[in-house]
Amino acid sequence: MKNYINGEWVPSTGTETIEVINPANEEVLALSPLGTIKDVDKAVAAAKEAFKTWRKTPAIDRTQCLFRLKTLLEDNFESLVKLCTQEHGKTLVESRGDVRRGIQMVETACGIPTLMMGQSFEDIATGIDCQSVRQPMGVFAGITPFNFPAMVPFWFWPFAVATGNTYVLKPSERVPLTQLKIFELIEKAGFPKGVMNLVLGGKEVVNALCSHPDIKGVSFVGSTPVAKHVYQLGTSHGKRVQALGGAKNFMVVLPDANLETSVKTCLESIVGCAGQRCLAGSVILCVGNTYDEVKKQMLRAASDMIVGDGADPRTQMGPVISRASVERIKVLIQSAIDEKAELLLDGRNHSGKGYFLKPTVIGEVKPNMRIAQEEIFGPVVCLARAKSLDEAIQWINSSPFANTASLFTNSGAAARQFSYEAAPAMLGLNIGVPAPMSFFSFGGAKDSFFGDIKAHGQSGVQFFTDTKVTIQRWNKDSNIW
Repeated sequence: MKNYINGEWVPSTGTETIEVINPANEEVLALSPLGTIKDVDKAVAAAKEAFKTWRKTPAIDRTQCLFRLKTLLEDNFESLVKLCTQEHGKTLVESRGDVRRGIQMVETACGIPTLMMGQSFEDIATGIDCQSVRQPMGVFAGITPFNFPAMVPFWFWPFAVATGNTYVLKPSERVPLTQLKIFELIEKAGFPKGVMNLVLGGKEVVNALCSHPDIKGVSFVGSTPVAKHVYQLGTSHGKRVQALGGAKNFMVVLPDANLETSVKTCLESIVGCAGQRCLAGSVILCVGNTYDEVKKQMLRAASDMIVGDGADPRTQMGPVISRASVERIKVLIQSAIDEKAELLLDGRNHSGKGYFLKPTVIGEVKPNMRIAQEEIFGPVVCLARAKSLDEAIQWINSSPFANTASLFTNSGAAARQFSYEAAPAMLGLNIGVPAPMSFFSFGGAKDSFFGDIKAHGQSGVQFFTDTKVTIQRWNKDSNIW
């Protein structure tokens, strides 16, 4: 596996590698190099040189590369889906959603000639006019996670390069194969040399990108501790940083909700992608007298889940990413048992190859329990009681995370109160996974997001550009007039 730097596939200078493993059968798919500072230096130097001409390229011409890439992505859609499932483990249906959402980012970024428009106003004072324009800044970098091999990098770089910047991407070392294929398509799309660069690696590459003097900004998605590290390191070196961290997402079910639909939606939110997504539900807060019925329906639905290799079309839930993830999730489940929660469905038993867990359902979860506070990132349903919507909102707002939360109800008044008072930055009303589309902004609050400007949509344009304001006065020359 090679890096893609300045329009060429080049070997990494790193001598160590990490195995890329299919989590469904533990097959070693590839050895990914752990790159070095030298790799980062080469990529940034190429991007910096390319910026000199790329920023002068008219936006309408820059987006032609994205239009061509969109066509290539569509033509190679199913091959990307299979790669995504192979290296991550998610089902084919989930991988199709992963790739499709990435393509939608490219489509939105093609609208940069409109999205990037500035403002102007005449006579802000007598004979004085003012205008503002958005300008690209230089080299940007992206550090992306394992859970969405195709989609997450597209949250950032299409907006960066469409606005006139150049880019260096470091995908997760656990799932680099999908991005390698995408970069082959980027090469075919005709991006000029140095505009897009790929560096494979781990912590050394991350730190090098966050501290490199020629990088203007960094985008990151991952756990909260690493997000905080990236934010602090990047900003201490004068960079713009948007660092999307972890989550603990609550789902509130009111007595007036359609319980059958709500339970099904909650379960899909929690176990989709085996729970490995930052918008996955975690704790279901059952308000009033809903607890017993939600528990009954949840146990029936969770017990019927078909768990297996994501490449099998019959599979409803695939494996988690690694053996370490399996063990970490098991420890959290045991902590709930030790703290006197009720183990209603135990999904820990699995024999044979693969990093599999079945859905686990835990009842009578209390706010002070470890499993109610920590991000699980696995297929574990936590059921809890709340006396009222007020109490449920108080529980949600007491969490240090504030990524997303959902309310299931038929009451407009309850929906308004929830939208007004709940702290998370992305809310769902009768929606299990409230993921904003490419033309809206994406990002949480509190310990779920470090930075000022969020991802994609109009926020993406703001992050990757600086605003320049020109105030002008032209005196009439009597000799000319």
